Amino acid sequence: MYTPLDIENKKFAKQMMNGYSVDEVDEFLDELTVDYEKLYKESNDDKSKIQELEESLEKYKKLEGTLQNTLVMAQGTAEEIKKVAQQQSEQMIQEAQAQARRAASELDQQIILKTKELEDLKKQIDVYKAKMESLLISQLELLKEANKD
Repeated sequence: MYTPLDIENKKFAKQMMNGYSVDEVDEFLDELTVDYEKLYKESNDDKSKIQELEESLEKYKKLEGTLQNTLVMAQGTAEEIKKVAQQQSEQMIQEAQAQARRAASELDQQIILKTKELEDLKKQIDVYKAKMESLLISQLELLKEANKD
């Protein structure tokens, strides 16, 4: 690719006859140099901008990849936390049910013991009544005999 300096320094051989006007050619080359220099600078600027944009694009692509990985990890972590919470709640329910069964079993045992105690007390009362009745009868017999005498 020609540079603006190459165009400016270009020299043509002069012909004696029917050649181009040197002044016109030089003037045209000067105009061409100015326009080409402008386009050359714009092209270089555009290349720099394109390179910067490509670097930015690459940076944002990496950032996007990082964000996607982070999102996937966050989703995985959320699922794991949810799973652990579910397991913990199930374990707590099982422990509460086991405690309730143990408490119910203990209450059943206490009811059985209290029922036995009640039955024993009723038997003792019956025995006591029988002894009292027997004592009263024997005392009544003694009174009757004491009254006969």
